[in-house]
Amino acid sequence: MKLIQPSTLRFITEARQTPGYSLFDFLHGYIYGRWTHLYIAIGTGRHPLSKWLAPIAAWVEKQLARRQGHAAPGEALSLADTYHGKTLSLEAARQLVLVNEDIHLPDLEQVIPYKKARAIILKNPDHIVALECPCRAARPNPCHPMDVCLVIGEPFASFVIEHCPEKARWISRQEAIEILEAENRRGHVQHAFFKDAMLGRFYAICNCCACCCGALQAHRQGTPMLASSGYVAQIEESLCAGCGACLAVCQFSALRMDGAYSQVDLAQCMGCGVCVQHCPTGAISLQREPRRGVPLEIHTLMKKAAKQNG
Repeated sequence: MKLIQPSTLRFITEARQTPGYSLFDFLHGYIYGRWTHLYIAIGTGRHPLSKWLAPIAAWVEKQLARRQGHAAPGEALSLADTYHGKTLSLEAARQLVLVNEDIHLPDLEQVIPYKKARAIILKNPDHIVALECPCRAARPNPCHPMDVCLVIGEPFASFVIEHCPEKARWISRQEAIEILEAENRRGHVQHAFFKDAMLGRFYAICNCCACCCGALQAHRQGTPMLASSGYVAQIEESLCAGCGACLAVCQFSALRMDGAYSQVDLAQCMGCGVCVQHCPTGAISLQREPRRGVPLEIHTLMKKAAKQNG
């Protein structure tokens, strides 16, 4: 086995080309990418070492918040600023998987409303890896199947394959689409994940369920790790059968029965559209809500960037 894997060298090269990316960031990114399952298990409190390592993790978070250039004077960074997901509709997730050219969208503040990690820089987007979900793997009775996290583009895809070969496999775009669609049928929601240590950019699409996903559980407990898709669900009462099928699949607890009809709690709705796919009468649709941000719809963002640069 090589002392330094080719993907690590490529990660180093990308790190050197990333403005503001420090040696500390690289070490953090290497540890996260190399031992993702351990990292997530400790972070979610599901590992025996969690209680002993919690003080160290808290110290590291403080150091991240204090680092020069990461925040304005007097402004603190939260965990959500450095590690977060953008809710996607199934169609938006398909678009990301089917990108057939390199993309450079360095600052997407309106799309990703966090202080850090809000770039989409895709290199070799056809390089896709299905990774065993670290959140599911940390649970005693996880949802199945396990290999539903999609790592997209370089240097991330090769890094995962070379360092976690027993938990990852190369897949085609079509296989990735099939995973997205199957997870959607199970009532799970897609998120595009961004992390400061992963070069401050998008690196994976996760298929999330509230029973396993650490980010979803943290979000429910008040840590705003997930950004809205930019849409909200809307129910046409004249079409609603009151069957409750939508309630059963809502991962954000944003739906409830009000008499004979389903109702949407707009404050909780993240606009994932899973309920739309599962409504047997077609009573639910997604409607744009500008106050919830700009959708991560890659074709639209690419066209806008081309127009601005043209």
